[in-house]
Amino acid sequence: MATVTLAGNPVTVNGDFPKAGTTAKPFSLVNKELADVTLASFAGKRKVLNIFPSVDTSVCAASVRHFNEAAGKLENTVVLCISADLPFALARFCGAEGLDNVVTLSTLRGAEFKQAYGVDIADGVLAGLTARAVVVLDEADKVLHAELVDEITHEPNYDAALKALA
Repeated sequence: MATVTLAGNPVTVNGDFPKAGTTAKPFSLVNKELADVTLASFAGKRKVLNIFPSVDTSVCAASVRHFNEAAGKLENTVVLCISADLPFALARFCGAEGLDNVVTLSTLRGAEFKQAYGVDIADGVLAGLTARAVVVLDEADKVLHAELVDEITHEPNYDAALKALA
């Protein structure tokens, strides 16, 4: 269990947030075609897990845009944008924005992801959504970088996440 803030107010986040040097836990989430996708689906690739509450907020949308731009420059790397949004909303957003360098995934049928990755917002107005975090994995799913953003309304440290891939 961890505590972050939303506009300065404490918010409890449940689960076990990954630490650098550990192996990422397997997961199954839902893509924009409503298919179940697992972490193993991206075997052999480096992965950036951009986790956020909802693409319908400005900060979350900004993180998806930022990682979409960065993803086009990264070799053997996939950016997974993960939220509790429905796959339809994620597809609509990326389509309207012309974002095609990221893979959007929903916790629709993968709610256990929130606990397994320590991003399960337990209280407050965002209860049930995912906290803002970035987890970077190597080809073997070893955690290279992990940031649970301390203030939900702030963007993650993009430079630190991308530097972990250098």
